[in-house]
Amino acid sequence: MKKNFFISVLLSVLLIIAALNLSTFSQGKKKQTQKTEKDPYEFTLVHQIKTTPVKNQAKTGTCWSFATTSFIETELIRMNKGTHILSPMYFVRIAYPQKAENYIRYSGTNNFSIGGQAHDVMNIIKQYGFVPEEVYAGKNIGEEEHNHGEMDEVLKSIVNAVQKNKGGKITPRWKEVFESAIDIYLGRLPKEFSYLGRKFTPISFRDSLGFNPDDYVELTSYTHHPFYEKFVLEVPDNWNRGEYYNIPINDLIHLIDTALTKGYSVCWDGDTSEKSFNRKKGIAIIPQVEESESDDKEKDESDEPVAEKFITQEMRQDAFDNQTTTDDHLMHIVGLARDKRGYKFYYVKNSWGTKDKKYDGYVYMSEIYARLKTVAIMVHKDAIPDQLKLKLGIK
Repeated sequence: MKKNFFISVLLSVLLIIAALNLSTFSQGKKKQTQKTEKDPYEFTLVHQIKTTPVKNQAKTGTCWSFATTSFIETELIRMNKGTHILSPMYFVRIAYPQKAENYIRYSGTNNFSIGGQAHDVMNIIKQYGFVPEEVYAGKNIGEEEHNHGEMDEVLKSIVNAVQKNKGGKITPRWKEVFESAIDIYLGRLPKEFSYLGRKFTPISFRDSLGFNPDDYVELTSYTHHPFYEKFVLEVPDNWNRGEYYNIPINDLIHLIDTALTKGYSVCWDGDTSEKSFNRKKGIAIIPQVEESESDDKEKDESDEPVAEKFITQEMRQDAFDNQTTTDDHLMHIVGLARDKRGYKFYYVKNSWGTKDKKYDGYVYMSEIYARLKTVAIMVHKDAIPDQLKLKLGIK
C-alpha cells in the first residue's frame, strides 16, 4: 500500500518535470523562429560638419528661426569663433511686430503667421544683432518647452481687430498693445547682457564674433522665372518679399554637394508633408511606386531600400505649381552620406528634439527627395562654385 503510494507520487513528479521541459523547449523554439526586423537602410557619413546640439521648437511654427540659428551657430564654429548656443526666440520676438506692421499696412492682405524664411533671421541680425539662448530663452509662461498656441491666436486677434478699423482710423496705440502682449509671452528683449565674463549689447556681440549677414545668399530652382536671375519667391512665408537667385536643379544639387565637401553647411527650406518623409524612421525618400497603407508591412519586412523616382526640372515645377510641394519646414543640412547601395543621402539636422527619434533628431534625406521637395537653400557665398558665382554676378 505504502509502496504504491510512493510510486504514484514519483510518477506525478516525473510528469511535471517533463511538462516543464517541454514548455521551455517550446518557448525556446518559438523565440528562435521569431523574425528579427532588419533595417534596409545603413548609412555611412562621407562628410560631416561640426555643429551644435539639436534643439526642440516644440509647439511652435518657428522652424525658420531654429534652422537658421543652427546654421549660424555652425558657421561660427567653422569660422573658429567657438561654440555658442544662440537664441531662436530672439529672432521670433523681433520678427513678429514687423509682420504685424506689414499686415496692417497691406490692409490684411499680407501674410501674418508663425512662419518665416531664413533671410528673416539675417535681416534681423543686420539691424539688431543676436544673443545667446541663456540670455533670452523666450519661455515666459512657466513651461519647460516652447508653446505658442495661445500667443499666436492672441496676436492674430490684435492685428485683425486693428485691421478692421472700427473707429474710422487706426490709432498709434495698437503697436504698444501688440508689443506688450508678446513681451508677456516671450519676455522683454535684452538691451545689454553679460556673457563669458564680458558685457555686450546684441550688436556688439555680433560684431565681436565677426559675423556678417551680407555673406549669405538664398537660391531656388523654378522655371516660371528666368534662370541665373533673382526673383521674389511666391510662398506665403516670404512675407517681406525676399529675393532668391534662380538656378537649374542640377546646379542647386551640385552647390549643396560642393558646400558640404568644402566644410560649409546648408540651410534647407522645403516640403516635409509627404508620407515618405518618415518621422519615426528618420528617412525622407520619393518611392518609385506610390504605396498604400497595405504595402507598409511588406515594405517594413524588406531587406532592401526602396527604389526611388527619377526627378526632372519639369516634375519640380509641376509639384510647385499644383502645390503638392509647399514651403512648410526649414532644416539644416550638415552632412553627406551613402547608403549600402552607394546612393546619396543628406544628413539633416531637424528641430523636433531627440526624444523617440531614431537618429537622435537627424533625418537622412535622399538626393531624390531633395531634387523634388527643396524649395530653397541658404549658403555662404564662398561655398558657391566659382563658375556659378560668375553667372550670378556674386562677388
